[in-house]
Amino acid sequence: MGTNRRTFLKVGALGALALAAGGGIYRYTHPPGPQQRFVLDGEAKAAIDAIIPAMLAGALPPDAAARSAAIAATTGRVHQAILGLPLNAQKEVQDLFGLLALSPARRVLTGVSGGWANARPEQVSAFLQEWRFHSLAMLQGAYHALHDLIIGSWYADPSSWESIGYPGPMKELA
Repeated sequence: MGTNRRTFLKVGALGALALAAGGGIYRYTHPPGPQQRFVLDGEAKAAIDAIIPAMLAGALPPDAAARSAAIAATTGRVHQAILGLPLNAQKEVQDLFGLLALSPARRVLTGVSGGWANARPEQVSAFLQEWRFHSLAMLQGAYHALHDLIIGSWYADPSSWESIGYPGPMKELA
């Protein structure tokens, strides 16, 4: 007994209806809970710790200890900046970091296969440049979100102003 095209299409349509019905039943019986605040931990923290040096390549201190301290401080400021966003925006950032933390998605979307803690700066820089000019607006938006969070958090610290020659706000306005 061979299957013909018509039978194949009918089975496919029935399967799609069954999946849609199952999804609807699940959503009806499991309503979404209240939105939670963003938590930067685990692989999401490792991702930020790997992305910061790639994005701030020339701005970080050359000394290893000072560099590590600057990355840790910037990671903390990024977390605080995210916590200042509305809950809906925090959810979107959490989804982005969830995607970056998920091993198969991380490999496909970024090319980083061994986890963020083992990511080489060249790998991270390459994926950032790819996202920056990607044809999908969603990946461009993700790049710009990461860029704005990291660059804004870096230059929010007065100790980073000297490297760009910014003297700080005018004394009359302070």
